Amino acid sequence: MVKINLRDYYPDFYTTDCIIAVPDEVAALMDSYEHAEAAYYLRRYRHKSYYSLDRGDGIERDILFVSLSPCEIYECKVTGEQIHAAIAALPDKQAKRIYAHYFLGMSKSAIAKAEGVNKSQISRSINKALKNMEAVLKNFI
Repeated sequence: MVKINLRDYYPDFYTTDCIIAVPDEVAALMDSYEHAEAAYYLRRYRHKSYYSLDRGDGIERDILFVSLSPCEIYECKVTGEQIHAAIAALPDKQAKRIYAHYFLGMSKSAIAKAEGVNKSQISRSINKALKNMEAVLKNFI
């Protein structure tokens, strides 16, 4: 057991000394965090990277989250409707398999296990469904 002063680690919370005994692993972990933080401050000082785009005026948010124009929003909506119409035009099994694989994120082997069939049958069915969807979507253009 190692005795540490919580005031060293949490100066804003502990205004007076508060010494407690902690296991060696905890003390080593807290020490490694202190070293990592000191290394970060040293790198920041050496590379003179004291700036941030996050000033509260939304610059960083606007850079990270691109806002779409009304035309782009409409195109996304129409494309989504066309895809759903193409899926609705598929046979029931193919539509369920496409939905499970692409919308639910299930692997082909998981779909095969759930349906009790071979994985190759699922692969062939999904490939055929994609070709059928392609044919339906070409009619929209």
